[in-house]
Amino acid sequence: MYVNGSGFRAIERVKKVHHTTVINWVKEVGKNLPDTPEKAEIPEVTEVDELETFVGKKKQNLAMDSGKS
Repeated sequence: MYVNGSGFRAIERVKKVHHTTVINWVKEVGKNLPDTPEKAEIPEVTEVDELETFVGKKKQNLAMDSGKS
């Protein structure tokens, strides 16, 4: 669940255990994983998940925009 993007507290709610227990589970599993991936290939296609942008407040002078003074 963690690898698929669920947070510790989301996993806590599903599994009904405290989130620190979930953190400890993830740490234990992480110890058994290799430090580097087995293949050194670069993927041809990637996916951007939850790309977010922020646009600040745009100030407009309506008199200037409409050509009226």
